Amino acid sequence: MLWRSVVFKLWLTIILLVAFVLMILTVFLLEFFESFYVQEAEENLMNQAENVAVVIDQHDDTNLTLDTIDQLLAPQSKVTVFFSEHDYWQNVSEEMQPSIEPSWFISNDEISGVFNTNESVRKITTLPNSNAEIIIVGMPTVDGEGAIYVYQSLEVVEETTTKATKIILLAATIAIVLTTIFAFFLSSRITAPLIKMRKVAGELSRGEFNTKVPVLTHDEIGELAISFNRMRRQLNYHITALNQEKSQLSSILKSMADGVITVNKQLGVMLINPPAEQFLSQLNKQGEKEGYMLPQELREDLQHVIEQEKEYAREFVAQGRNFVLVMTPLYIENEARGAVAIIRDMTEERQLDKLRKDFLANVSHELRTPISMMQGYSEAIVDDIAESKEEKQELAQIIYDESLRMGRLVNELLDLARMEAGHIQIHKENVNVKPFVSRIVKKFNSIADEQDIQLIEQVPLDLEYSFDPDRIEQVLTNLIDNAMRHTPTSGEIEVKVEETNQELQFYIKDNGSGISEEDLPFIFERFYKSDKARTRTSQKKGTGLGLSIVKHIIEAHGGSIYAKSKVNEGTTFVFTIPSS
Repeated sequence: MLWRSVVFKLWLTIILLVAFVLMILTVFLLEFFESFYVQEAEENLMNQAENVAVVIDQHDDTNLTLDTIDQLLAPQSKVTVFFSEHDYWQNVSEEMQPSIEPSWFISNDEISGVFNTNESVRKITTLPNSNAEIIIVGMPTVDGEGAIYVYQSLEVVEETTTKATKIILLAATIAIVLTTIFAFFLSSRITAPLIKMRKVAGELSRGEFNTKVPVLTHDEIGELAISFNRMRRQLNYHITALNQEKSQLSSILKSMADGVITVNKQLGVMLINPPAEQFLSQLNKQGEKEGYMLPQELREDLQHVIEQEKEYAREFVAQGRNFVLVMTPLYIENEARGAVAIIRDMTEERQLDKLRKDFLANVSHELRTPISMMQGYSEAIVDDIAESKEEKQELAQIIYDESLRMGRLVNELLDLARMEAGHIQIHKENVNVKPFVSRIVKKFNSIADEQDIQLIEQVPLDLEYSFDPDRIEQVLTNLIDNAMRHTPTSGEIEVKVEETNQELQFYIKDNGSGISEEDLPFIFERFYKSDKARTRTSQKKGTGLGLSIVKHIIEAHGGSIYAKSKVNEGTTFVFTIPSS
């Protein structure tokens, strides 16, 4: 609104100040002019009275004297001459009606002093029997025996004063109009930069820091605009720096693998990152939207940390996963104002610990059997329990087979360790797939004939692919050997190769005992053996590491492997090798 603006307030202040000054000045001017005109009129009348006194003193002819006096007086003036108290003369003036009786001069105490003290008098008085005011002066004659009174109506002075008043009021009105124009111009010029600053301040409050206040003058307002622009640049710099720090902090928190939760004294969540949200959702067994609710036991732990101002750690188990929480007090100005909780998912570490323990147990178990057998049979030979040469040779063969098994176990453990450490080397070369597969299958023909197992080979002709032939031969040998072990007499094993979607797919299918659905997800783990469904048909025992090695070789080629199986119906292993 206009009356609330700086322009209006500044204009109103200037107008009121000028009006007040003009009013005081007008009052004083009117008083001055009124006093001045009255004084001038009195001086004029006194001069006329002195002239009359001189004429009376210098002329003895009464008629000539009166005519001369009548000519000397101004038209608006009137004179009464007392030659004595009972001898007087008055001129006739149309400007003043009614005329004054001579007795009034003698009876009026204010002006009769001319007769008594021979002193001049000047007076403004009211005519008898009338409201008209006159200016009257009186002085004694030269001989001191009479008196001369010259007077005129006060309306003459009032008329002059009225004209002066009109002129003063007109000048004051013109001054106020000019002051209004000047005040609007000045206030607009002063407030224009302020209005622009207000707009820029509004934009700053909305986060827009690119608008600049123009510097139009070099006075205080110009300096204010310069300071405002400097403040804008500083705000822009600091807010940009704060936003960058906030963005960096947010990115760091989001990128952290550990969860972070910051709470205040009232246990309200101040800061949280996605891993912590996921932890809370798992702990509460709720969705992500309700994941900010802290469980009661966690609230109690955080409250304890804030009150005791000590670090505290504990472990949670939520939905089968292990979490370790480390909670520390949050200090602000040397006072605990909250707490910070670091949440670390220790599930993999716990699984690795368990896997390490299981690995040691499995290795010990796998080595204990051949070592025990070798020890027992060697003692039998040493103690000459085996009497014949054939018995001793049979015991020595068993010891030899178990030593081979131990060597195979150790070698496979070393190979698997190198593969898991990323030290496996793949030497790819173009291989004709048909003769490559046929050569591997032929290695099992004799065993297949002994067990009455039919080996079927389906490989397209003229199919070349790039892979490491030694490693793939190791894979095929392991898978076919597993199939031979778990396929009954008169069974069937099929080795099939085909190219689909620029991938080379191998199928090793048997109709043996199959693998149970519960065991399928774990068959590629180290030392895993399915004792329920995978009953071996030969006396040769495996190490439990073959499929784990196979998986690492296939993944090193950039491919994948999986198995499909049903108990008592057979198993199919499928692995793919992408084109290079």
